[in-house]
Amino acid sequence: MSSIAVTGAGTILSGDHRQPVIADADTVIAVDGTITAVGRRADLAAQVKASEVVVDAQGATIAPGLIDSHCHVVLGDYTPRQKTVDFLASYVHGGITSVVSPGEIHAPGRPHDATGVKALAIAARSCFAGFNPGGMTVHAGSVVLEPCLTDQDFADLQAAGVHLAKFGFGLYEDPADGYDQVRAAQQHGITVMCHSGGASIPGSKPITPEHLLHLAPDVCGHINGGPTSLPAAGVDTIIEQTGMALQLVQAGNLRSAVRIIEKCHAEDRFDRVVIGSDTPTGTGVMPLGVIKTVAELSSLSGIDPAQVWAAATGNNARTWSLPAGFIAAGAAADIVVMDAPWGSTADDAIAALAIGDIPGITAVITTGVLRNLTSRNTPRAARLVQVEPAMPHLAAAGH
Repeated sequence: MSSIAVTGAGTILSGDHRQPVIADADTVIAVDGTITAVGRRADLAAQVKASEVVVDAQGATIAPGLIDSHCHVVLGDYTPRQKTVDFLASYVHGGITSVVSPGEIHAPGRPHDATGVKALAIAARSCFAGFNPGGMTVHAGSVVLEPCLTDQDFADLQAAGVHLAKFGFGLYEDPADGYDQVRAAQQHGITVMCHSGGASIPGSKPITPEHLLHLAPDVCGHINGGPTSLPAAGVDTIIEQTGMALQLVQAGNLRSAVRIIEKCHAEDRFDRVVIGSDTPTGTGVMPLGVIKTVAELSSLSGIDPAQVWAAATGNNARTWSLPAGFIAAGAAADIVVMDAPWGSTADDAIAALAIGDIPGITAVITTGVLRNLTSRNTPRAARLVQVEPAMPHLAAAGH
């Protein structure tokens, strides 16, 4: 068995937006990649002592690792869209410990026939099942819905373990024509994310609020724009008249995102807000895409940053039925330790997010394994973790 203890926290974020801070706790224990205990070090002393690795947060904040619910993977740690290698491993340095694919749409020569469409999704899922760049978990293999797909095709995909789908890039004359494929996918246990707003790249079409109401996907992808936002009245209709998850992304319209999160918070719909980066796209490769969005939404909306962090962790986990996203016994041990950036006027990570500063990440743990110390992408944390036994090879990050 492998074991790790993360102790000495000033604050622990839960990932649950309704109780975003865990009271009276400073220590997290994980065994074989799963969190087994959360509490006070005094009560968990024997488990801390028995752990193979002990990470002392030195008063910094422990939080569930960020989940990027809109990350454009294809195959391997390479993005054809931006011709960048090792971008996923770099995202781990931005606190992103898992990602969800919105369809491998950037694959050169992406197929549109049923055989090719299924093959791409199954191949992507299978490849990433055994490939963890930087230690992250990649939930890949998102079938792009096409008019040619039949109920049997979705049965084949379900049998192969595919549970993600994306609508908005198929060869439909009118987006409304995708109704049958959206229903068939959902009936086979596949979570459907739908493009929304203006066209993003050649091959996509604008998808209006009327289309979304008709199609009724599980997730309204980048409701704040990808990158072009929906009209405010249409957004309000989606929020008020559907139960869709409402995805806010970095590569979208920030003004729209702030308005949406404020409305959802005021109307007790916050459980539907999920956060992603929608990168790599034309916006670029953004290792800090998710944490930057958390900082922007926290500082501009005035909503508790611990709740906004939950929209990028626990809310994502619930929407896509993922194993990580919470600091709780039984959750996958994907953990970030962070603090106010060195030189900030804030005293800790939450206060930093509240004023729009990106925290400094001082440790990243995925599946219970310490991956990084001193993030090469965030500012330096004011307080750095101490690790026993020492792991100097992990601390050699910088600019």
